[in-house]
Amino acid sequence: MTDAAERVTIRPQPGPQEAFLASSADIVIYGGAAFGGKTFALLLETTRHSENPQFGAVIFRRTTTQVAAEGGLWDTSEELYPLLGAKPSSLSWAFPSGAKVTFAHLQHEKTKFEWQGGQIAMIGFDELTHFTAGQFWYMLSRNRSNSGVAPYIRATTNPDPDSFVAELIAWWIDQETGYAIPERSGVIRWFVRYRNELIWADSPEELRDQYPDLEPKSLTFIASSYKDNKIGMAKDPKYMSNLDALPLVEREQLKNGNWKIRPAAGDYFKAEWFGVLERAPEYCRWVRYWDRAATEPNPQNPDPDYTAGVKLGKDSEGNYYVGHVARDRKRPAGVMKLIKGTTRADSVRCAAVLEQDPAQAGKVEADMYITQLAGFEVHTVPKRTDKETAARPVSSMAEAGRVFLIRGAWNKAFLDELENFPKGAHDDQVDALSGAFNFLESNNVQPPAGETVEADENTYRPQRPTFVGTPDELRIRRRWNRLYG
Repeated sequence: MTDAAERVTIRPQPGPQEAFLASSADIVIYGGAAFGGKTFALLLETTRHSENPQFGAVIFRRTTTQVAAEGGLWDTSEELYPLLGAKPSSLSWAFPSGAKVTFAHLQHEKTKFEWQGGQIAMIGFDELTHFTAGQFWYMLSRNRSNSGVAPYIRATTNPDPDSFVAELIAWWIDQETGYAIPERSGVIRWFVRYRNELIWADSPEELRDQYPDLEPKSLTFIASSYKDNKIGMAKDPKYMSNLDALPLVEREQLKNGNWKIRPAAGDYFKAEWFGVLERAPEYCRWVRYWDRAATEPNPQNPDPDYTAGVKLGKDSEGNYYVGHVARDRKRPAGVMKLIKGTTRADSVRCAAVLEQDPAQAGKVEADMYITQLAGFEVHTVPKRTDKETAARPVSSMAEAGRVFLIRGAWNKAFLDELENFPKGAHDDQVDALSGAFNFLESNNVQPPAGETVEADENTYRPQRPTFVGTPDELRIRRRWNRLYG
């Protein structure tokens, strides 16, 4: 800008962000934890050559939706590029010189071939662990340029122990603890691919001596975390509470940058997190969520899945109460009988929620259940496949001490399964619990007031209200007798 009063200075934050922008490596992978200023640094890197009319950069996310997500790549670019006079067009920016930055996706493995013949001076990957190894290495072949800029790759990432990235940056990570080795952060190493394996060395000369026909590439990993993003923390000081609310595995990965931790038994639920009460508060919103199976034990399958129905209530203070768990292994007719009988015992005050398979048979089955449960509040929801993701919200609430059990004979089996998740033989009760929790949170389920839950060590019986001294006592008693059967 010509007016000095309007000039804006744009620079990286001291520390890892500055090191990322200063590195001379062919490939720089940056991050390893949440909120380290990764996306902004990646965008800032593209401005280095914004006055070169031949320069072009492409930054990839796995899907277009991720590019345009609220507060994501595109939104962040709108805060930066206009300061340099860039103009937007679709998912691209053009600088006054003619330099361009484009945002694109590689949603499917075959999408990479759409870039065949492309020449990209700078390739960026935002969240590299979301991509496949095949996509990454293929796009390396598109990393070439006639702009006078030496081609290079920059990538951001969060930890994922099962991604190709974990193996690629293994030298920079302590393989015992899973955390980045501070003194190795930013250190450049060199590699060649020989017989489909990466051969590493501390200098290019070592590789040239041994593999004279191969040209080494340089790579480094620069670790960062929320501690390095002082600007972001000043803007959103409460963000740390979001990281602290995550279950153990995600908290270790996103807050502490752990590349080795994986879900194990006890990572999602611990028995000591659940208080046990004799009864729930009088007024709760109740829902029973059913995770259905339809197989009896047999010689070929002696330990099949259960049909499990978890009844969960929420009070006005945001506490949750597991009021009862119904569980059995039966054929379809037996499952229908179990759900009908339990729904009647729950009464109209408790909504019933059933998972529905997406195929036509699932729709027919859902209609059959709705017909059989006429007179009760029944919901159908799409069948979930990512069990661990679904369990995270209720896991966090349980760890915070906000989920209670009503004492009953089912308590031990319920807690045993929760503690063994996701490594246990069964997860039906976990699925039903997380389904009930997520349904309560996403729907305004407000049943009529006036009934409380009673529980003892061996049985589950909703307490019938007592109507005494009212002129319409007989009529009310008849109505409740019809509802309870």
